[in-house]
Amino acid sequence: MSQDGNDVSRRRFLTAAGAAAATAGLAGCSGGGGEDTTTESDETTGEGETDQTETETEDGGSTPVLRYGRGSHSPTLDFQNSTSGEVAKVTEQLYDTLINFEPGQSTLTQGLATEYSLEGQSASITLREGVMFHNGEEFTAEDFVATYRRFVDSDYEYYAGDDYVSAYGPFTLGSWIDEIQVDGDYSMTIQLTQSYAPFLRNLAMFAASVHSLAAIEEYGTELSSNPVGTGPFQLSNLDDANERVRLEANSEYWGEGPNVDEVVFVTIGQNSTRAQALASGELDIIDGLGAQSSVQVENASNANLVRTEGINIGYMAFNMASREEFRDRRVRQAVSHAINTEAIVNEIYSGFATQASQPLPPNVLGHNDDIDPYPYDPEEAQRLLEEAGYGDGFSFELATFQNPRGYNPSPIQTAETVASNLGEIGIEVDINQQSFGPFLEYTAQGRHDACFLGWYTDNADPDNFMYVLLHPQVEEGELTEGQDWVSFDAEGYNTSNRSAWANRDYMDLVEQGQSTYDEAERESLYNEANQIAHDEAPWVYLDYADELRGVSNRVSGFQIAAISGPYLNLVSLN
Repeated sequence: MSQDGNDVSRRRFLTAAGAAAATAGLAGCSGGGGEDTTTESDETTGEGETDQTETETEDGGSTPVLRYGRGSHSPTLDFQNSTSGEVAKVTEQLYDTLINFEPGQSTLTQGLATEYSLEGQSASITLREGVMFHNGEEFTAEDFVATYRRFVDSDYEYYAGDDYVSAYGPFTLGSWIDEIQVDGDYSMTIQLTQSYAPFLRNLAMFAASVHSLAAIEEYGTELSSNPVGTGPFQLSNLDDANERVRLEANSEYWGEGPNVDEVVFVTIGQNSTRAQALASGELDIIDGLGAQSSVQVENASNANLVRTEGINIGYMAFNMASREEFRDRRVRQAVSHAINTEAIVNEIYSGFATQASQPLPPNVLGHNDDIDPYPYDPEEAQRLLEEAGYGDGFSFELATFQNPRGYNPSPIQTAETVASNLGEIGIEVDINQQSFGPFLEYTAQGRHDACFLGWYTDNADPDNFMYVLLHPQVEEGELTEGQDWVSFDAEGYNTSNRSAWANRDYMDLVEQGQSTYDEAERESLYNEANQIAHDEAPWVYLDYADELRGVSNRVSGFQIAAISGPYLNLVSLN
């Protein structure tokens, strides 16, 4: 539970996830996640120099400036060009989506669409009138069509290119939309390729934001540095050399706020330095906190540590495609028993996380309450290894990122603990440390034996974990009878599945979950799929982490958002 009243109850999420599957008119009003959402980067250079709290105007007055400290700079400002949460937290200020998440919640509400419904394979959308892009163009249905085609349609004149668009294109929109019928400037009917329960939630994800058609035609892929949205802020200055992004308020914004004149995203690589900058009054909001920096914030007199339940998973993936030992379920179970995950979350993560037992966190529809984490049991681990024929042990490489992530705030210490634990049963671990960017590329190519990774939800739907992270997403012909893994080289392979796991029973259940709109039936399907994922152990389930932010006392109106956000248009400065 959170300390600021932004509680994330399971009931609320169950209700919200069910709402995504409902068929009738979800009326009412705002998505980023993926692998790269928080914490420090070793690619950054900032060391605490920050902007002033106010900017002098031409008439000698001053305007308030909100200073947001983070660990990594945004390599692009185009939401179609990245899977990074560092990108999303800026583009969420610049762009809008058709449907929004309620700030700090997982319920859906109006965005650029004022009415929306999903029934069978058809979604009906009514658009908000009078919304203007930052370039002065009015938003219409043709802007959404152009945005969609730029992301997924290789036949479209303005398609951004296979090397440019991110992996979000297919699983957010491309795999599900068959046709978009424009019924006028402010009305659309979207025909789906199949019944697909998460579709409305996908429309609320940061990757489903809306570009301006005119800007697409003018800038092409240069939208990466020339963003044109309808959001509460617009780009004022992109300073890649100093890793800063300055935004100014959009005075014509259709929604609530903004309440500050400017926002500056400041990059400070070290968590402790960032926390020190908050404590000294140089920053207003910071994210990417580890255990040590959280204590720094707690001890600061002018700031508070704000905490709420996250919707995420941290794990260690076995690569079955690269290591024959990992293709034996008993070996995977043995390793799961041998690693003391309880000690990791309590001692290394300082209690800012809880032990994980399955792919879905507790606050998502389909989490199976009857599944317990693998208990630390070296004797059982040794027994399983001997039964599998590996009683004398073996060795493997564990790839890890060097700098903390929210779901793994101490990756090196965690890796050393894993190596120590496994050494007790005769397994030798060679730790391979890399910075995060190269690490992601290395593991996406399937070059690892095992690796640490994690996931923040994009939309709080079970499909966003179960299908995105553990389904291979290949044609049936790519699967070999009698084996539950597939090569990273298979046509269409989903590289987010770092385990190369391809369990048919699991895949069938997840596919049924996608196409089922009945909430109770979906919950049952995902309960069963989670049980298989637990028993088959393609991952060592490490933790579900809390969301942590450091917030200055002069800030009001800030809410932690486990999905989407940050909602900086709602923030005021005292």
